[in-house]
Amino acid sequence: MFTGLIEEIGTISSVAKQSQGAVISVTCTKILDDLKLGDSVAIDGACQTVVKLITNGFDVEAAKETLDLTTFNDYKAGKKVNLERAMPANGRFGGHIVSGHVDGVGIFRRIENQGLADVYYFEAPENVAKYIVYKGSICINGVSLTIASLEGNIFSISVIPMTLQETNLSNLSIGDRVNLESDVLAKYVEKFVNAKDNKAGNITMDYLNEHGYLS
Repeated sequence: MFTGLIEEIGTISSVAKQSQGAVISVTCTKILDDLKLGDSVAIDGACQTVVKLITNGFDVEAAKETLDLTTFNDYKAGKKVNLERAMPANGRFGGHIVSGHVDGVGIFRRIENQGLADVYYFEAPENVAKYIVYKGSICINGVSLTIASLEGNIFSISVIPMTLQETNLSNLSIGDRVNLESDVLAKYVEKFVNAKDNKAGNITMDYLNEHGYLS
């Protein structure tokens, strides 16, 4: 599990494409402190397993499905990526619950300055947009953010200067693709209230509303 609080911006040093995936090498410093073989690292929000440690970074083996469902297919040497190690059991919990399982790829559409913060607008695919709610949480390239506005499949988030400094969101250009992970809690609510999937249960929309989950 991850929190969506980025620890470091790493750099893609190489991408070795294979028939059923790719070996991706990442250069970094900070997260190497206690990184071990087999550890999980979220790269731009996608959970990957460390398969090799090198002097100044690590390697992961991205499966074909990962390449198909994320922005990993866009990676080239020099690309800046957000990095976060899995949350330790004794660590403080910030951000929101992030699984590291990317739901889909969104498109960066425009930016507006609103004084202290910049407002970034994105277009989400339908399978992600249906879980987005105003003031809810979303993970963009591994960054935990709050929905500032929502209209159809277009949503916005407010980005303060510190977030821009500590993540690769500052490198986005109009039209760039980003990894999106919607709030896992929304998926569970959908599962519980779906009559087809929950025939034996007694959780309904009225039940959720009565107990304050929808208010």
